[in-house]
Amino acid sequence: MSEPLVRLENVRFAYGERTILRDISLSIPRGKVVAIMGGSGCGKTTLLRLIGGQERAVSGQVTVDGQDVAGLNRADLYAMRRRMGMLFQFGALFTDMTVFDNVAFPLREHTDLPPELINDLVMMKLHAVGLRGAAKLMPGELSGGMARRVALARTIALDPMLLMYDEPFTGLDPISLGVIGQLIRRLNDALGASSVIVTHDIQESLLIVDYIYFISEGRVVAEGTPDEIRHTTDPFVHQFVHAEADGPVPFHYPADDYATALTGGPA
Repeated sequence: MSEPLVRLENVRFAYGERTILRDISLSIPRGKVVAIMGGSGCGKTTLLRLIGGQERAVSGQVTVDGQDVAGLNRADLYAMRRRMGMLFQFGALFTDMTVFDNVAFPLREHTDLPPELINDLVMMKLHAVGLRGAAKLMPGELSGGMARRVALARTIALDPMLLMYDEPFTGLDPISLGVIGQLIRRLNDALGASSVIVTHDIQESLLIVDYIYFISEGRVVAEGTPDEIRHTTDPFVHQFVHAEADGPVPFHYPADDYATALTGGPA
């Protein structure tokens, strides 16, 4: 098997005294779609920031395409980022630009291509997400699902080797959610890219990803293929997949005995 495109080995990360990730090891194979799941605040988005070089690990190593991200100088890091595409939560479109100009933005910023070629490339990307006819619209004229598809077209504008998605399904209706999920899968395969998806949407992810990592308290606590996850007996994964209120992740915040508190005992 070929070397994974992304590898994290024994990575620890902290904000000051607050540890976010503890001894995380995982890999993103070339050509595959991998999901990272876990509760809010467990460090999923921090993993994307480490891969993109916005943050640096306290210890351990993050490599992308065989390069140690923390060891890159400014110019080399920016060069690597040009080979990455990022879909932010809710899309993050430029509200004062048309759909066309939003998708054209990375091409204009990072290439010297002539306007005619940029025009053709933008229309190709918009066609790929089914929105070629919306090129002249403003973001305020788009539905939530359309805006996310425009953001996806912008994400793939430079034909990146790595696509990163931060909660791509948040706030979408069931039809739009299904459309975005299938686009993520099809575009990854068409580009020959690798994708990493940070998401809470377990059911949609099971339909499109090749592998899943579950993170809790800063560690990888479970991993597997969609079939393995569906049939797991792991208590944490079972609770997460079936949205159960109680389990390894408790519903109640730690407190004194309830009956004692009601009868006048210490709060």
